[in-house]
Amino acid sequence: MQTGYVYRLTERPGRNFHADFKPQLTPKQLLALGIFGGKYMTDCAAEFPDDWFANAKLCHERHDPDLNFFGVNASQPLAEWRRKGWIRDQDPRGWFQWYCRYYMGRRDPDDERQIRRWQAMARHVAQVKRGCPDGALDCHRRQRQALLHWAYDSRMF
Repeated sequence: MQTGYVYRLTERPGRNFHADFKPQLTPKQLLALGIFGGKYMTDCAAEFPDDWFANAKLCHERHDPDLNFFGVNASQPLAEWRRKGWIRDQDPRGWFQWYCRYYMGRRDPDDERQIRRWQAMARHVAQVKRGCPDGALDCHRRQRQALLHWAYDSRMF
């Protein structure tokens, strides 16, 4: 999907995040929980630490919602992300690719936009908290899965 792209890591992995960006899960944790139907990172694993993929739930052939933590499809096709203007050239897979690179230490002019997009997901946290009894993981499963995609630990509320 992306060839010849090079970036510089200016921070230590997992450190010195923007003050307004407080993800609850690391990329490694997200991959192990099951996100994006297991298909998302299957062709770019070499870019990231091997240990991220040791317990990752991946499917090289297709998007498989059964691999998602909540067992549901909570994704839109990449073509829809492009149509809505959410994709930038440096991160052609979108927010999660941006987050993986940000986590590794890349800082980019697009960081503020991506952090604002992450912050906008907080409304879904409020909806799940309002609409579901504490610990009821079978409540709002699609919304909870979408929150996992954005590094919000929706198992906790």
